[in-house]
Amino acid sequence: MRGISRNSLAEATRRLDENVLASADASQHAVSLGGELFEVVALLGGEHSLRRWLADPANPVEKKTGLIGQILEGKVSPSTVIVVNDVVSQPWAAPRDMVDALERLAVYATVASVEGTRLDELEDELFRFQRIVIAQPDLRAALTRDGVAASHQHSLIENLLSGKVSSATLALVGEAVTRPRGRTLEQALDNFGQLVAERAQRYVAVVRSAVPLSEAHQDRLRALLQRKYGRDIHLNTEVVPEIVGGLSIQVGDEVIDGTIAGRIAEVQRRLAS
Repeated sequence: MRGISRNSLAEATRRLDENVLASADASQHAVSLGGELFEVVALLGGEHSLRRWLADPANPVEKKTGLIGQILEGKVSPSTVIVVNDVVSQPWAAPRDMVDALERLAVYATVASVEGTRLDELEDELFRFQRIVIAQPDLRAALTRDGVAASHQHSLIENLLSGKVSSATLALVGEAVTRPRGRTLEQALDNFGQLVAERAQRYVAVVRSAVPLSEAHQDRLRALLQRKYGRDIHLNTEVVPEIVGGLSIQVGDEVIDGTIAGRIAEVQRRLAS
């Protein structure tokens, strides 16, 4: 997001933190709050005229919040109504930005009860599930097959993950599977992982190596990357024997390819040119 939408997102996030999540009760029910916000995201995603009207700066804020009250009150918690009203009250450059912001707040609410090292665990759980999906085409097909009821997808996820991951991870995986919003399952999981890292005010570095990295090696690499980017770094490591040796590191859109396979490919490109 840029310009006015970026400022509106910052204000909506501040209001979420100060007016809703600051209370202990909200923290205890954070996952359910996130779930209700995801339901509103789905509603606005399916109602083109509604989201356009709510994002139109020409429409008075009082009418927007009044309409939200008519639609949501009695169906969701008061906290959810407050958050949605705060979002629709802000100016947005495009209706899509408004819905994206609401989805972001849904993720923030879902992970609100997770703190400190447990955020690391949540990021790891999302990343590991993403790797499992990539490595098992049959599982991916079962989770993403067209025409499968959301209830069946949720049951499959429950059978796979219940008792093995946190309730926040389970909720985010369920959302990525059942309502990816035009993204692939892998893209949705990656997006949620990035938002969790953003909430923890750090970057995610995906590190690929031919052999597992020792804890000491990971600590040194993390320290180097933190100096380079000026922010805490969470490492997601993946063993890829095909790269032969060295490391491939991706932070956001930047890729640092120090693998032997990468250097061989570069030599081959030069020879062919």
